[in-house]
Amino acid sequence: MANKINYEEVLGSEARSLLEHKAKVSKDRLYRPNPNWVSDIVTQTDRPIRVLRSLQTLLSSGRLANTGFVTIFPVDQGIEHSAGASFAPNPDFFDPENIVKFAVETGCNGVASTLGVLGSCARKYAHKIPFVLKLNHNEFLSLPNKYDQAMFASVKQAVDMGCVAVGATVYFGSAESARQIQEVSQAFQLAHEHGLATILWCYTRNNSFKVDGVDYHTAADFTGQANHLGVTIQADIIKQKLPTNNGGYKATKHGKTHEKVYTELSTDHPIDLTRYQVLNCYSGKIPLINSGGESKGASDFADAVRTAIVNKRAGGMGLIAGRKAFQKPWKEGVALMNAIQDVYLDPSVTVA
Repeated sequence: MANKINYEEVLGSEARSLLEHKAKVSKDRLYRPNPNWVSDIVTQTDRPIRVLRSLQTLLSSGRLANTGFVTIFPVDQGIEHSAGASFAPNPDFFDPENIVKFAVETGCNGVASTLGVLGSCARKYAHKIPFVLKLNHNEFLSLPNKYDQAMFASVKQAVDMGCVAVGATVYFGSAESARQIQEVSQAFQLAHEHGLATILWCYTRNNSFKVDGVDYHTAADFTGQANHLGVTIQADIIKQKLPTNNGGYKATKHGKTHEKVYTELSTDHPIDLTRYQVLNCYSGKIPLINSGGESKGASDFADAVRTAIVNKRAGGMGLIAGRKAFQKPWKEGVALMNAIQDVYLDPSVTVA
């Protein structure tokens, strides 16, 4: 059951703009999240029957069960950002069992983490909450720091510990992206053969995506194209950062784009920018979940609610949120995750 959020109190002057915006691209062009998504959409694909069951298991768990929406608790930052940087704010999360316990207590649809974290408590929890094993990571100990995704785990290990899905990251736009695409594509094919669903972190990475002091790594045109590449290698769910601007192609003057991307398919409104991401996920046939982003302290609660509203109204399927929750005292983190879920449970927050 949802707790009603006072959006004007939480979001202030931005509340009306977010809740009343009429999207540039009609929602009628989209395949929107719904409780029958697996039956209506996925059954038409080449996915094996066991993949359908795995996806339905994910969508039938937690507080958002059978709504068509998901929240997933992801904790791989111990590798991606270092354990100290990630868990020092709340040392309880050095203990991997607390990662899974938190996902269960908050009513998430699933928990996504590393081989070590999930493997350490698989027999105790794999039957209580859907597991998503993150296969690759960017380790951050090498000097100089490098930005490359290396395989840390195998699909067989995910199968053996009872996972319903695997996750992976590709740094699209990077010098290493061709190898990563091949590795992840092969892993996803194998995952589907074993009945596991696939979730792709579709991030962009290239120092040249920063032009004249503006960072275009989260531009709608770049992230939209990353999504389109992700669905091409048969990700079942796309994870993407919320877009913050547009015009990456125009700034870098590389690749190809079209003026209508900026004039007819988007505006500078966050819902329109995110809808362009959804369009690139085969018009929503492959659902989009946005990431919650880093913790910024006092504004985290409002930021999480805002991100959930933008994703839901744009036509997305949910959020995958970690640091905003686990870097806080336990009860505050639970309240934040439940607030995200309350947005998706609130019928007054509609697809724009």
